[in-house]
Amino acid sequence: MSVRKIITIGDELLSKKCHEVTKFDDRLFALLDDMQETMRDSDGVGLAAPQVGILRRVVVIDVGEGYFELINPKIISCEGSQYGTEGCLSVPGKHGDVERPMLVTFEAYDRNGNKYDKTVEGLFARCVCHELDHLDGKLYVEIADNLADNE
Repeated sequence: MSVRKIITIGDELLSKKCHEVTKFDDRLFALLDDMQETMRDSDGVGLAAPQVGILRRVVVIDVGEGYFELINPKIISCEGSQYGTEGCLSVPGKHGDVERPMLVTFEAYDRNGNKYDKTVEGLFARCVCHELDHLDGKLYVEIADNLADNE
């Protein structure tokens, strides 16, 4: 496992749509392991593959409810609303307020190619939406209110 460089706003890769994962192999395992280490080293709660320069539909999340790997994730349904502050490892030194669903049900694959679905709420739901936006080339700053510098 190794810490990868996180690319930041202004890099064109962050605006590109990611490709689906078709091979569940050692390269994918290494990417997932590196993303987990990179996220933790950066004190993040989520990280998407394009943030480390890989245009694949891969996300890792740990909001304190355990570590999750989402491969080829899709949101199935959303309910409710929450409005709160977000930041991003690819937009260092900034934060802004974003409206997101309170409850999100998604489907994804694990590293072994097993499909699963999960319903999450609160911060976990916010993180799923934020990270899946990355897979479609979108950054939270495009939809944020009150964008400001961190103190």
